[in-house]
Amino acid sequence: MTRYIMRRLLIAIPTLIAMSFILFMILALAPGDPLSQFAANPAVPPEVRENIKRSLGLDQPVPVRYVRWLNNAVRGDLGYSFASRIPVTDLIKQRLPTTLWIVGTAYFLAVILAIPIGVISAYRKYSVFDQSATTFAFIGFSVPTFFTGTLFIIIFSVKLGWLPFIYDSTLKVTNLQSLIEFLKMSIMPIAVLCLFQMATLMRFTRASMLDNLPQDYVRTARAKGLGEHTVVVGHVLRNSLIPVVTLIALSLPAIFTGAIVTEQIFRVPGVGDLLINSIFNSDTPVVMGIVFISAVLVVVCNFLVDIIYGFLDPRIKYD
Repeated sequence: MTRYIMRRLLIAIPTLIAMSFILFMILALAPGDPLSQFAANPAVPPEVRENIKRSLGLDQPVPVRYVRWLNNAVRGDLGYSFASRIPVTDLIKQRLPTTLWIVGTAYFLAVILAIPIGVISAYRKYSVFDQSATTFAFIGFSVPTFFTGTLFIIIFSVKLGWLPFIYDSTLKVTNLQSLIEFLKMSIMPIAVLCLFQMATLMRFTRASMLDNLPQDYVRTARAKGLGEHTVVVGHVLRNSLIPVVTLIALSLPAIFTGAIVTEQIFRVPGVGDLLINSIFNSDTPVVMGIVFISAVLVVVCNFLVDIIYGFLDPRIKYD
């Protein structure tokens, strides 16, 4: 196991460096000028714009800028925002709690609901429960989140007036009334994301369970006199979780980067909203910081999944 971990770490480091280099080059060559706001202002003379460009390091060649960025990123410094002149890490820290609350809660609810529903749906194949769950799943991952979000706003905000359709980031929870208002404005964005993720995970769980239920080891476990709950949960579900864990792990970085479409619909000031605004403003340090952290999380989650495989399936060995 130790050799395997060291080998994966040695592979992960050059992978992250190559990914960061490609991302940096793409952003450096992308159209857009972070100084366009000054260029459109006749009161700002050209020499002032050149001084600003020099202070931001934009007058240097792209490879030099990349080496400087990588050297700072290793120490945890992702640079400064071109638009606000605030450290990128501080901007992300300001938005991260909101994203973790909305996206993290939605994903947590999706996991704890989807797996039991998928297991029951597969165990009671073609039953009324299975057909109802399958119909819900098809609708859930077929309808895009922007449509579901708009539909929720029309029904629960415009028609019924039950829930606010805009997320109020200035609201402070100080008493029971403010807590209720906070929960009310969080319901729709969490529900939209939860429905989509739950439908996908449920179908994966059901399909994997159906593949394992007819296997020989299941018949052997039943022939040995094991209870049905032990057979289904302790044996079938354990082996069926391998593709589900892979899907969960690959989706976990989205908890950090946020749900861009949903955050735009409900005006949630999360990391996804920050990413979109930074792209529009050509604020490359912020875009680079968010995308690079997401890439790091993808590599880390894949590494953790490989470790978890060994616990879920004893046939997997690490040489």
